[in-house]
Amino acid sequence: MRMLHTMLRVGDLERSLSFYTEVLGMQLLRRKDYPSGRFTLAFVGYGDEADNTVLELTHNWDTSQYDLGSGYGHIALGVDDIQAVCDAIRVKGGKVVREPGPMKHGTTVIAFVEDPDGYKVELIQLSSHG
Repeated sequence: MRMLHTMLRVGDLERSLSFYTEVLGMQLLRRKDYPSGRFTLAFVGYGDEADNTVLELTHNWDTSQYDLGSGYGHIALGVDDIQAVCDAIRVKGGKVVREPGPMKHGTTVIAFVEDPDGYKVELIQLSSHG
């Protein structure tokens, strides 16, 4: 078995696609409208679905906003230079909600950004930068 994707429901698909592709640098891998069900699925990621876990953005045409609930945590992305990534995200209009620094009770350097629907994305420093 392998993990295929994680799905998020989004209120404005174009706004979310802009965030994940332009701000976080993912690629739109595929997109399909389902008119009879009044929804669209868009898959984004950093590589082909055959070899990489991706993110499915589901847009239900008649829903513009969701309650995130208390069960959702975050999506995590590994980065080589967390400060440079946060700076680039800010320049592109992204919202850094926790500046880079060591995690509580540990030494791993992390930061958090928020997508247009309020979903948290954790950035984790992979290299010796930071």
